[in-house]
Amino acid sequence: QVHLVESGGGLVQAGGSLRLSCAASGRTFSSYTMGWFRQGPGKEREFVSAITWSGRRTYYADSVKGRFTISRDNAKNTVYLQMNSLKPEDTAVYLCATVPPGRSFTDERSCDYWGQGTQVTVSS
Repeated sequence: QVHLVESGGGLVQAGGSLRLSCAASGRTFSSYTMGWFRQGPGKEREFVSAITWSGRRTYYADSVKGRFTISRDNAKNTVYLQMNSLKPEDTAVYLCATVPPGRSFTDERSCDYWGQGTQVTVSS
């Protein structure tokens, strides 16, 4: 069992930055690939970024590549998403999730544990 809690969302102007955190409880956090997804108003949930259990490999959606950076600290059971050069189209609820080994990290159906999400609003 893994419990996830996101934080760090808020209101920011276009071009600004935010750093999201996802704190996990549970003994198996360090064995999971972790993913960030987002769901904008009236949109389907979409993949944003993922990081392998070791932190050696990271993956990004094309829409955020070069602007967002994912990282993790297994000693703190926390995964981060640094978001720079934010755009109004980044406005969404951001959720973190665990991805079991061998599953597709870009597919939300692969994820087994989810946080409640944190709202990010980017004004123009």
